[in-house]
Amino acid sequence: MWRGRLSLRIEANPYQGLGHDQYFNAAFELLGDPDQGELQFFTPLGSTVADIHWAPGSAVLQARGETRTFSDLAQLIEVVLGTDVPVPALFSWLAGQASEANGWQVDLSQQTQGKILARRLSPAPQAELRVILED
Repeated sequence: MWRGRLSLRIEANPYQGLGHDQYFNAAFELLGDPDQGELQFFTPLGSTVADIHWAPGSAVLQARGETRTFSDLAQLIEVVLGTDVPVPALFSWLAGQASEANGWQVDLSQQTQGKILARRLSPAPQAELRVILED
């Protein structure tokens, strides 16, 4: 299981009607692998903001009293966050492996201190993902 803080910044894209950068920031707990698992996001006070479960062929998001179902985790993440995040590569990065992901560059130079930085350079809009893991 991984636990810590995650932040995602998506640069403004005027072609999509976004005049300013978008931000997502939350504490998290992650259990599983790219095929099956659970991800929970928390407020600064520890309340659950979202609960995500996935298995082959399905991903379920429970948030704000609603339940939404998607065909897979990649689709759920893209709809919820507004951008693609390379799920298999993210699990590799958490394990300290510099796995390739189309358009993304990862910096694992501080992974032993629990810090991961990944940037998507293409396709637009550019995005920056930061993870700080707790012991």
